[in-house]
Amino acid sequence: MHQSINTKALALSLGILWSLALLSVSIIALISESYLHNIVEFLSSIYLGYSLSFTGILIGMIWAFIDAAVGGLVLAWLYNKLAK
Repeated sequence: MHQSINTKALALSLGILWSLALLSVSIIALISESYLHNIVEFLSSIYLGYSLSFTGILIGMIWAFIDAAVGGLVLAWLYNKLAK
């Protein structure tokens, strides 16, 4: 019996979760003086325009959503193909 994964639901779920995770890391880094700043530096090298500012965080969240949504699409598509 083949159970397929809803591709759209997985893509949206992962996109939302990853963008909220990026928001959480950004807020914690803004509050602290040095905690998570190395993670922010790493993510800013991946997501063009991401920084610890209001617009930078929004840009980073958009990139993170797209990144994880595409990953979720590929993951669900591959699972559905291999599970047949």
